[in-house]
Amino acid sequence: MALLVLGVLLWAAAHFFKRMAPGPRARMGDGGKGLVAAALAASILMMIFGYRMADGAFFWGRHPATVGINNLLMIAALYFTSPGPKKGALFYRMRHPMLTGFLLWTIAHLLVNGDVPSFVLFGGLGLWAVAEMIVINRAEPNWTPPAKGSIAKDGMFLVASLVLLAVIGWVHTWLGYPTFG
Repeated sequence: MALLVLGVLLWAAAHFFKRMAPGPRARMGDGGKGLVAAALAASILMMIFGYRMADGAFFWGRHPATVGINNLLMIAALYFTSPGPKKGALFYRMRHPMLTGFLLWTIAHLLVNGDVPSFVLFGGLGLWAVAEMIVINRAEPNWTPPAKGSIAKDGMFLVASLVLLAVIGWVHTWLGYPTFG
């Protein structure tokens, strides 16, 4: 479990580094991007291996209703993490579509994974997403939304999200985690 916790903490620290230590980050210049990318890659590996090795109490599991809700939330999560909200007409005024999509991803996974390692992984990443939105809003209170796009772009990115959900579902099933019931 320690590796999982460290992975989540490293993920958060790497993302907050620019805002929490702007001076040291600025002094690093472009070389800092590589360091942050390496920290993020290491955090992802730590979370993957930590999650796979972690044990903990089990409170709930997959249920047909939660699987359906999970999949609907995943469509929204994939759409919000796409360029759709910024290029389309429906959600172009949304300030944090990618972080919102990430938060939806964590909620969707908690619906079908009710064990302690999932609480640490998905709950921890969900808390990070909310904290990241708060930190960004405080650091940059004056924000201007992008120009309104077309509804056709919304449709295009929604179809892309559905295709991506099918691919992700296939990969999850191949790894032994069936996503569609």
